[in-house]
Amino acid sequence: MIISIFFIIVGFALLILGADWLVNGASSIAKKFHIPEIIIGLTIVSIGTSMPELFVSTTSALEGLSDMSIGNVVGSNLCNLLLILGLSTIIKPVKFQKETRLFEIPMCLIFTVIFIVLCNTGGTINKVEAVLLLLLFLLFITYTIFMAKKQSSQEKQEEVKTQKKLLPILKDILWIVLGVIGLKIGGDLAVDNAVNIANYFGVSEKIIGLTILAVGTSLPELVTSVTAAIKGNSDIAIGNIIGSNIFNMLLIIGVAAFINPISYNFSYNMDLIVLVVATLILALFPVIPPKNEMSRANGIIYFLMYVGYIGYLLVN
Repeated sequence: MIISIFFIIVGFALLILGADWLVNGASSIAKKFHIPEIIIGLTIVSIGTSMPELFVSTTSALEGLSDMSIGNVVGSNLCNLLLILGLSTIIKPVKFQKETRLFEIPMCLIFTVIFIVLCNTGGTINKVEAVLLLLLFLLFITYTIFMAKKQSSQEKQEEVKTQKKLLPILKDILWIVLGVIGLKIGGDLAVDNAVNIANYFGVSEKIIGLTILAVGTSLPELVTSVTAAIKGNSDIAIGNIIGSNIFNMLLIIGVAAFINPISYNFSYNMDLIVLVVATLILALFPVIPPKNEMSRANGIIYFLMYVGYIGYLLVN
């Protein structure tokens, strides 16, 4: 068992490093082709921080571990909202941007409801439903690019300054390749050894997916959001969390289910209800005092909700 724990830690380290290498390489190439920084942030970086979930959930689906595949995504989304956003807000209150409160949070809520409906129709997320999720993902990417272009004019001068510091394109490609390799090996190590621990303790795949794998694959979001909060860029924290949650449901489950249809365990409905409630509360934060801000008190509420949720999982 100790060996399995060691390999899970190694797996998570490779997932984090792989995501970082992939983002750095892809971002550098994007800049060479004069893609605005804001678009890179909203697409490549957000997808990059969701790469651990993608590889873990896809690996789980391919190995027939549907509970881990779904549990990893649902658990990661709850961890992102309640734990990571909660901690980030405790560090520094979050100001809600207009687009975030009017468009992105409602979209996240709508996508969550659609995800629940698809999960509960037939007890399987089949290839047709996977295609629907991927189309919704493309719709969201189109929205982010459209919104980003409205803000991209301010990025041009920065691009000129950064061009001299960019890595040669072959090095960028090498980082991308190393990133994908790191993510693949890390995903395999995390999933295979999490199964070993689950078998050793007689714990269900669902609990492992909702807790150990969920927190482990959410480490890039944790590092990104907490660092942003410490630096006073706490508005980045909420954008990263919302974007990652949408990517997790639409892109990750979409890809995993397209490769291999995922069986849905209806006991996840309780966890998804908690996720919907948490997202609804997030939608209310901008309209209750202090308006247009998520205060430290709100962050404490989220954090306590997560502690209560984990306690519920362990008791049941």
